Amino acid sequence: MSGVEVLRKWIGQCGNIVFFGGAGVSTESGIPDFRSVDGLYNQKYRYPPETILSYSFFVRNQEEFYEFYRDKMLFLDAEPNITHIKLAQLEAEGKLKAVITQNIDGLHQKAGSKKVLELHGSVLRNFCVRCGKSYGVETVIEAKGVPRCSCGGVIKPDVVLYEEGLDQDVLSESVRYISEAEMLIVGGTSLSVYPAAGLIRYYKGDRLVLINRSPTPYDRYANLLLQCGLGEVFSKL
Repeated sequence: MSGVEVLRKWIGQCGNIVFFGGAGVSTESGIPDFRSVDGLYNQKYRYPPETILSYSFFVRNQEEFYEFYRDKMLFLDAEPNITHIKLAQLEAEGKLKAVITQNIDGLHQKAGSKKVLELHGSVLRNFCVRCGKSYGVETVIEAKGVPRCSCGGVIKPDVVLYEEGLDQDVLSESVRYISEAEMLIVGGTSLSVYPAAGLIRYYKGDRLVLINRSPTPYDRYANLLLQCGLGEVFSKL
């Protein structure tokens, strides 16, 4: 029996599945994983992406932050791919209880998923750092330079920048879903970014599925390991 056949069989047997995903979920929708293209970015920007996407850089260099952010972090024309669509279907069937994602693109919701826990926030939500007023992504796109609130405060994307902590409510809810899951599917993530990567340690079951093109530090703990693209797997489910 092939790995995909085993996965299909397990999905048929389980009624409490949780999916945990990273950048590899969205690369097949044309959204690049910026970690793999640092060289490309450095041709245009004076700093590496990790520096520009840090909180201290946002505070000190807002013009340059927003130039990079609009250019490299917003992919509003991207459409959900087969992985997003299949996960939404599994939720509609009552099998999948939650999607926990490191992505900030909103594509799971666009595909129809209802229970999505966004560990790193979303580019679709923005807020004034002074008064807290909420803004859609259009405000950020249309602004010239640094987007500002009606109160004069700077508008910040509701994404977790480097040096910022994760939302504790989202984190604790993610822990609860993973710890109660009958089956945990982890896909499209190198499992190297903490604290998000450490979440899978809370899984107590015996159906841990890892789907990733390259090896991860958790491969030896997997009950089923599929070293290939997510689309290759989910298109056969």
